[in-house]
Amino acid sequence: MALTPSKMIPIGTIAPEFNLSDGISKDKRNLFDLKGSNGTLIVFICNHCPYVIHILEHWVRFSNSLLTKGINTIAISSNDIIKYPEDSPKLMKELASKMNFKFPYLFDSDQKVAKSYDATCTPDFFLFNDKSELCYRGRYDDSRPNNSNQLSGIDLKNAVDSMLNNKTLDTLQYPSMGCNIKWKKGNEPEGFFN
Repeated sequence: MALTPSKMIPIGTIAPEFNLSDGISKDKRNLFDLKGSNGTLIVFICNHCPYVIHILEHWVRFSNSLLTKGINTIAISSNDIIKYPEDSPKLMKELASKMNFKFPYLFDSDQKVAKSYDATCTPDFFLFNDKSELCYRGRYDDSRPNNSNQLSGIDLKNAVDSMLNNKTLDTLQYPSMGCNIKWKKGNEPEGFFN
């Protein structure tokens, strides 16, 4: 596991379109059909990362609650499943069922979507407004598997509240931290060191 920070891509970036297989239903799903009326939270996760496992239950409850605010969540796994079979679509479906995902869990088999979003780690959060403009990229909160800080989701919650109230988030946005995305050999982004 290589501890990796998220890239802080520019606020205002338009969400790249995609068409990915849903690990739950196996249907092809695209951003246009999945985005929420008031915003969309796109999160790059995987099944095995200890940083994802640490926040999973809390984050799923938070993401499920966003539906009442017109914000849809889309989870995406981009890991190489040959080297990391615990992240396979079959096990993605099992995790989504066990944790009661009320949102799709998509599989980015060729890793093009992770690259288009400049995603680098799991979890990696991207919050877009109703115009698909990036409002927030960064961490869930400051809790990590190796510290005693309580899970709260406060960084992401503040971003959601600011977005819904048409305000600029007035606090510093910190990068998320987690395991690096497990790139297929030859598919690593430029400058990637594992």
